[in-house]
Amino acid sequence: MSSSNGSASAATAVSRAEYCVVACAEAWRDDGEVLASPMGLIPSFGARLAKRTFSPDLLLTDGEAMLVGLDGTVEGWLPYRRHLTMVTGGRRHVMMGASQIDRFGNQNISCVGDWERPSRQLLGVRGAPVNTLNNPVSYWVPRHSPRVFVERVDMVSGVGYDRAEAAGVTRFHRLPRVVSDLGVFDFTGPGHGMRLVSRHPGVTVERVRAATGFELAVAGEVPYTREPTARELALIREVIDPGGLREREVRG
Repeated sequence: MSSSNGSASAATAVSRAEYCVVACAEAWRDDGEVLASPMGLIPSFGARLAKRTFSPDLLLTDGEAMLVGLDGTVEGWLPYRRHLTMVTGGRRHVMMGASQIDRFGNQNISCVGDWERPSRQLLGVRGAPVNTLNNPVSYWVPRHSPRVFVERVDMVSGVGYDRAEAAGVTRFHRLPRVVSDLGVFDFTGPGHGMRLVSRHPGVTVERVRAATGFELAVAGEVPYTREPTARELALIREVIDPGGLREREVRG
C-alpha cells in the first residue's frame, strides 16, 4: 500500500464494491452541512466515508429521530418538523434505490407493469416525489441491467428532469448522480439526459451500453472511476465495514 494519502497501489486488490463505496461517497462531496440520507449498505458506507474524509460537515442520522456521530453516538435530536424543514428547503441529500430509472432520472419503486394490474407490486411511491422535488437525490443500483435502466418507467415515483421542468418545479430539484455496479452517471447529456461519467475498472463502455435500455450520452474517452486512496481503503476495510458486508451487495 502506498502512503496514507496516496492512491492504493496496484498490488492492493480493490474490489468492485470498494469502488462503488468511493463513488457513492463522491455524491456528497462539497455538499457542506446537509443531512445525508443514504438508503442501503453501499450508500451508507459511502456517506460515512465522505464524512470521515472530504465532507466533514455532513450530518448523519440513525434513520429515525437522532443525529449521530461517526461511531453512532447520539449528537442531537432531529424532530420531524425540523426534518421536514430540511427536506423542503433543499438541505438534505438522499441516495435512494431504483427498481426502474429512465434517461431523464424518473424513478420507479412502486410497481412493474400497468398501474391498474401490475405484474409486480413494489414498495410504493412513499416519499420519492417530495424527495426529488425538494432536495438533491442520487441513486444507487447494485445490479445494472436493461430491466432497471429503462426507456420509460412504468410509474413515476421519483421525478426526473423532464417532468420537473415541464411542471416548473426546479428550484430545489437536482439529481447529482447515479452509481451502479458498472459505473457512475449524471444528467448532463442532451436535454438533461443520462451521461456515462466513469466506468469501474474491468468494465467496458460497450458492456454499460448493452446493460442499458436507452441510449446513453457518452462524450469522448470515458475514464475509470477514481481509485480509493490508501487511507480511504483502510477506513472502508478496518473502520466502516470490517465485516465485509459490501462484498455481499456487489460482486466482481
